[in-house]
Amino acid sequence: MGKVVVLGLGAGDLNQMPLGIYNKLMNAKDVFLRTKEHPVVAELEKQGFTYESFDNVYEKNDQFENVYEEITTQIIKKAEKSEIIYAVPGHPFVAERTVQLLLEQGKKAHIEVEIAGGQSFLDNMFQAVQIDPIEGCQMVDGTSLSRVELQVRQHIIICQVYDAFIASEVKLTLMDLLPDDYEVTIVTAAGSSEQLLKRVPLYELDRVTTLNNLTAVYVPPVTDETILYRDFDKLREVIAELRGPNGCPWDQKQTHQSLKKYLLEEAYEVLDAIDEENDDHLAEELGDVLLQVMLHAQIGEDEGMFSVDDVIHSITEKMIRRHPHVFEAGNLDGEDEVIKQWDEIKRQEKEESGNKESSTLSGVPKSMPALYRASKLQKKAAKVGFDWDDVAPIWMKVQEEIAEFMNETKNNNIDKAHKEFGDVLFAFVNLGRFYNIDPELALQSTNEKFYNRFKYIEETLEQRGLNFNEVDLAYLDEIWEEAKKQS
Repeated sequence: MGKVVVLGLGAGDLNQMPLGIYNKLMNAKDVFLRTKEHPVVAELEKQGFTYESFDNVYEKNDQFENVYEEITTQIIKKAEKSEIIYAVPGHPFVAERTVQLLLEQGKKAHIEVEIAGGQSFLDNMFQAVQIDPIEGCQMVDGTSLSRVELQVRQHIIICQVYDAFIASEVKLTLMDLLPDDYEVTIVTAAGSSEQLLKRVPLYELDRVTTLNNLTAVYVPPVTDETILYRDFDKLREVIAELRGPNGCPWDQKQTHQSLKKYLLEEAYEVLDAIDEENDDHLAEELGDVLLQVMLHAQIGEDEGMFSVDDVIHSITEKMIRRHPHVFEAGNLDGEDEVIKQWDEIKRQEKEESGNKESSTLSGVPKSMPALYRASKLQKKAAKVGFDWDDVAPIWMKVQEEIAEFMNETKNNNIDKAHKEFGDVLFAFVNLGRFYNIDPELALQSTNEKFYNRFKYIEETLEQRGLNFNEVDLAYLDEIWEEAKKQS
């Protein structure tokens, strides 16, 4: 069995290196460095230290993961012949991807990996920026930074900000959470005689010339509450406070039942914002819908029934479960196959839970707008074959229902006319479905058209110094025709 002894070069000068690490480096026959760009290497060279480095591997690869994979592969090959020393900056278990790869791949290759220690840069980093990590501190990799992992209420130390490109990626990620002028500290060679601290606004992070492989970025925790207004947890805190003992009387007395009408109103306002094609208005209205979700979730939490965490878990699990073509192996061709798969998975879920639907038409809410519900009911029936194959009989059905409605109105039978009028509308919904026309959206469009044209009549009368009592229908119809030409 071959062997690799992994040593840490420490974070600073040679005088900070433990004597045991120093002796192993100086006495070893085969020493390999991940990089020679470290303060102690030049000092060791003066004392006769010899080594090989993998700096050339960085030049050959564009992606850091590829660099680390190649370095690991080369180390294992060299260790097959004899015991070797592999030295890395800082401590082997702090921000060292190659060490983790060695531990994983060493077992497969029957190579023993011994971690002999070293000094981490973290102690020096904490001292340089004068923080206590017990307050809450994150250490993350600048080469693979993800917005979702960052907690801006804590101290954040971003390691491996090697160059301007990585600094630019880090800057853009942080700008999604923080103001452009938020002050951060660039720390290079923490704890060494070459230590350099530079405080800059976030937007200048990638313009600093001192970036190298010993650079880390410190982001102080947010103390300005207004910056946290983009944070989901802050919204959750606000809603909890509104519902709390010292909160708002209106919010405190709300129930799931009392909030129903507001959810419906806010949903319709979102539709208006979409039609306006106004992104700022849409963002505002979506926020109002989110408010309703948060209020319902807080009521559920207050009653000990569920929380917003349960809401999020439920929808996340459902989206993954019902999209196996995305989150598992397999592909689907087109939207129709996606919908078919969705319905089949949904059916299986209900069977497995013992909540099998009593009817094909189950699951269509009674509170839906009537035209929209009619369309949904017809689509469900069509999925099991209860549908015409051609449009001709649908036109005949429309004409039949209109004739029946006219007959009841002639007989002045209001109750039956009411039912027949519903049949007319239902038949027209079916006709629209055949032509892929959404009846709800179609009527909304007509309502808006009528609104605009009638408003034109009102404005025209006002401009002419007239009102509705002073003109007849023929006069109004002339203005209506003018309005039609403009829309």
